[in-house]
Amino acid sequence: MKKLLFSSLVIGLMILGISSCSKKDDFSSEPLEDYMQLAVGKYVRYRLDSMKFINFGQQDTIIKYQAKDVIDAAMTDNLGRPSWRVVRYLSDTTGTAPWTPTATYMITPLRETIEVIENNLRFMKLKLPIKEGYNWKGNSYISAFSVDPNWELRYYDDWDYMYENVGGDFDGGLGNVEQTITVNQRDEIIGIPNDPQAYSEYNYSKEVYGKGIGLVFRDFIHWEYQPPAGGNQGFKTGYGIKLVMIDHN
Repeated sequence: MKKLLFSSLVIGLMILGISSCSKKDDFSSEPLEDYMQLAVGKYVRYRLDSMKFINFGQQDTIIKYQAKDVIDAAMTDNLGRPSWRVVRYLSDTTGTAPWTPTATYMITPLRETIEVIENNLRFMKLKLPIKEGYNWKGNSYISAFSVDPNWELRYYDDWDYMYENVGGDFDGGLGNVEQTITVNQRDEIIGIPNDPQAYSEYNYSKEVYGKGIGLVFRDFIHWEYQPPAGGNQGFKTGYGIKLVMIDHN
């Protein structure tokens, strides 16, 4: 009887050990901050393509810039958490025109997530563990619905962020970046885009982060098509932004 109890105890401990190792393997991960460069004075310079609709929504146009995102200061966010303020400067496509500050945003590194507050919207850009196929609700802090009929953030609802190409190379067209992670955020078509008589909508968002660098690529598009009504022709509203890293310090 004692021998049987001893054997059962050994087997139980072995199962517990295997289970513990499995859990450790499932949740072991590189630190999120490995894919950031958080220090005052650090910058990433990009080619920036800004898409908007003109001629009363009848056509789109691309405006090109160089952008430089510079970590300006260490500070705390409105919840009292240590954060970093980033200032975006714009110049012409050659980078020879004066750099003009145009926007600021905040990066807050936490133990399990990295949050970015941009235009008063809080996104969970990265989340542990950094594993191929791992997904999370990156826009869960954004109120996608409101009683306000002019509320414009419905398209942010229920986005699934998912890691892809973890540790792989990435080339956005301006040179290869080693050791990256891709975050696929949205690829959604609503309605029938090929039917000019029907409402349609397109939402696409993808970001790539380089180890020891930060954001190296971003491609974001949101547009809505309103079909003809009451004698008015159909039109599109929305915007897009594409960032491709040129260099960094």
